[in-house]
Amino acid sequence: MLNVRTIDDSSINQRVYQLNLGPQHPSTHGVMHILLTLDGEVVVACEPIIGYSHRGHEKMAENRIYEQFLPNPPRIDYMSGLIFNYGYCQAVERLCGIEVPRRAEYIRVITSELNRIANHFVGAMDYVMGLGAITPFLYGWDDREQILDLLEMIAGSRLTYNYGRFGGVRNDITKEFYDGTRRFIDRLRSRFWDYENLINQNIIFIKRGRDVGVITKEVALEYGVTGPTLRGSGVKYDVRKHEPYSVDPEFKFEIPTREEVD
Repeated sequence: MLNVRTIDDSSINQRVYQLNLGPQHPSTHGVMHILLTLDGEVVVACEPIIGYSHRGHEKMAENRIYEQFLPNPPRIDYMSGLIFNYGYCQAVERLCGIEVPRRAEYIRVITSELNRIANHFVGAMDYVMGLGAITPFLYGWDDREQILDLLEMIAGSRLTYNYGRFGGVRNDITKEFYDGTRRFIDRLRSRFWDYENLINQNIIFIKRGRDVGVITKEVALEYGVTGPTLRGSGVKYDVRKHEPYSVDPEFKFEIPTREEVD
């Protein structure tokens, strides 16, 4: 639907219109609808319209034992299914005083990080595809498929993983998984320069992305922004360091931040 109105002024002739973005997606993960007010391609106002679907996870949890609810958390955010699966397991383990073997904790962290990378591939590559860059999307989807193959090897699924169990994981990793993960790490490191050239050095991406969607450090903190978006606003915060869980404290890594905030 398109509602066009023209603002006439002695000095300007500006075309401002409203555009419905959504409702998005067929009710699988919470439909979102945003009413945008645009000045050309510049968003001057937006009204989020929520509440299109209720998936009933809370009510299902009330009527099931803990084990029966295990398949549900991965469907709350299916792009990070393993992480939600483990988070639910950790909640039950803390509640019941269940100790998790260290090997299982390491497996959880390794598979969670693979799931996180796959998740970020979808977000980043869908974004650049929306700007008209098809090639990096195909590159990213190719790398993401490597991760899905690895996780399918041990979890039996490629999206809504139900691999975690109270006190550990469903089954141990295999040598094939270990070797495949090492190969994937080497492969991905060798492709970083390709992504740098295809995306960050792309003049279309730069022109359409620079200084767009600016979130200052102050705004990010006020609104509770998290993850890469918060770090992109210059805030050096990572929950794995500041509120660590599992065996995260045993890993040494730097928190990358940027100051451009766009």
